[in-house]
This record gives sequence, C-alpha cells and structure tokens, in this order.
Amino acid sequence: MSIPTQMSTAGFVARNPQLTHTRDNVARCYLLIGVEHSRKETDGTFTPLEPSYHDLVIYGASAERANAQFRKGDNFVASGYVHEYEVVRDGKAVPREEFVARRIGHDAARTRYRVDRQPTRQAEVEEPRLNTQPTGQPVGL
Repeated sequence: MSIPTQMSTAGFVARNPQLTHTRDNVARCYLLIGVEHSRKETDGTFTPLEPSYHDLVIYGASAERANAQFRKGDNFVASGYVHEYEVVRDGKAVPREEFVARRIGHDAARTRYRVDRQPTRQAEVEEPRLNTQPTGQPVGL
C-alpha cells in the first residue's frame, strides 16, 4: 500500500488571522501568509530573496483553533490543496488562487512550544479510552 500524500506549504503568518463565517455558518479562518525564497550562489551560499505572499484559508473547527492559536510572525506547515478561481475587477476576470488547508500546525523546526496532550472534545467522542490500572498501564495490552 502506498503512503497517502497531499500538497503542502510552509511559511510565516504575515497578518493576524481573520475569522468569519460562510453563508452556511461554517467558520472560515483567513491567513495572509509569506513564503521565504532564496537563490543558491555558485560558491554554495544562499542569498535571501523577497518573500512571496499568498492567501490561506481553513474551515470548520480547525478554523476556530487556527484563529485562536496563530498570530502574525508564527511559522507554520499546512497540508491541503490550491483552489483557483476568478474575481471580476473593472469588468475583467482576474485569476486568483488560495491554499485551502485541511491541516495546519506550527513549524517544529522554527517554533518553541509545549504540547498539550489533553484530548479535545472531538477526540474524546471518536477515540475510545483504554481502561488503565493504577500504574497508568493500559489493561489488556
């Protein structure tokens, strides 16, 4: 069986997130993101170039968590897909694109953080808890 993969992107949050809701009242978090670029020189060094800026959106409960956890300057890694669309400006169709994240998290290579292993409400409902002995060891394993 092959490993399932998805498109991903990594960068930094260029502006604080904006939480809105769709017409169907689904949470939508918008992030303006920056992606750093560099050029490799003939001597093996890298010259930093100007970052490019892009739109990233995420929906549902993940949008609410992203809005609460991310701030301007945070480094992230996200997986999802690119959504291409057009907007009409001055009577002309202008092509646009946004990265629709299905998952997003802080970039462990660039961020110091603590992990909260308390289950989220959703995880408690979906994942049955193992019975444990007083030692904390799972029963029956």
